[in-house]
Amino acid sequence: QVQLVESGGGLVQAGGSLRLSCAASGNIFSVNYMGWYRQAPGKQRELVAFITSDGSTNYADSVKGRFTISRDNAKNTVYLQMNSLKPEDTAVYYCKTSAVVPSRGGFRAEDYWGQGTQVTVSS
Repeated sequence: QVQLVESGGGLVQAGGSLRLSCAASGNIFSVNYMGWYRQAPGKQRELVAFITSDGSTNYADSVKGRFTISRDNAKNTVYLQMNSLKPEDTAVYYCKTSAVVPSRGGFRAEDYWGQGTQVTVSS
């Protein structure tokens, strides 16, 4: 019912920047929040940042001051601007949204995940 399309991943040297985008499509009534998670090889998936529909944000301590999350509510799109990248930022980055969608009995909230985009930072 909802699809998330991610873009912007790639290979960059330490100290460089990347900008990730994630666009949600489908019959969406409203979006509760959108966020980014990442998973490095051999590690658990962790929250990077999220933003609610009213603009409230939260960041992992490891990226605070370097990453900025923003959104365009009209387009159901979330962005992650990543500056001063470090090799330890290397991971697959996943977009996630909690959205209210139509259902047979009315409306319901559901979680949706993107397919992931690779970010590799070389030293």
